[in-house]
Amino acid sequence: MSTSAQPSAETDSPSSPAARSEGTVTDRLVELNARYAEAFTDPGMDARPVLHVAVVACMDARLDLHAALGLELGDCHTIRNAGGVVTDDVIRSLTISQRALGTRSIVLIHHTNCGLESLTEDFRQELEREVGQRPVWSVEAYTDADQDVRQSMQRVRTSPFLLHTDDIRGFVFDVTTGSLREILPTS
Repeated sequence: MSTSAQPSAETDSPSSPAARSEGTVTDRLVELNARYAEAFTDPGMDARPVLHVAVVACMDARLDLHAALGLELGDCHTIRNAGGVVTDDVIRSLTISQRALGTRSIVLIHHTNCGLESLTEDFRQELEREVGQRPVWSVEAYTDADQDVRQSMQRVRTSPFLLHTDDIRGFVFDVTTGSLREILPTS
C-alpha cells in the first residue's frame, strides 16, 4: 500500500471499486501507523530539540525538511504553515519552543513556486461570500519570496515574546534543485 503522490490508474477515481475497497487516505495512514508502531521503540527523548533549533517552513508536500537539512528525529522543532510565513500562531509556537523547550536558533524557509504566490486577499472575501463569515486570519499571500522571508525575519526579530533573536536566518528552497539560497535581512 503506497501513500505516494502517484495513484494507480485503478484508484484515481473515488468511485472506482479499488478506491472504495481500500478506504480513505486516513484509513491507509492509520493502517501504516499500525505497522510502524509494531516495530517502534521509544527513542528515550524528551521534547527539547537536540540542536536547539526551530525551523519554520511552508507546508508544501514537496519539502522534505529533514532530508533537505540532514536532520534526524529529535534534532529540531518544525513549524509549518501555508507559505512558511511568521504569523501570530508561529510566534506562539516559537515562544514555547524557546522559553519552555530550550531552542535558541530559528531557520525560516520559503520556497520557489509557492501556492501563496498565486493567491491574494480576495481569497478571504470569496470565503466570506461563500460561507457568510469573514475569516479572522490573513492569507499572507506574497509575490516575492525573498521579500517575504525578510518580512518574516523582521517579525521574529521584533517579537517581544522571543528570548533569542540573534541567530535568525532565512532561506528560499528551490523545489527543482533542492538547494537553499540564503536571504540576507534588510539593514
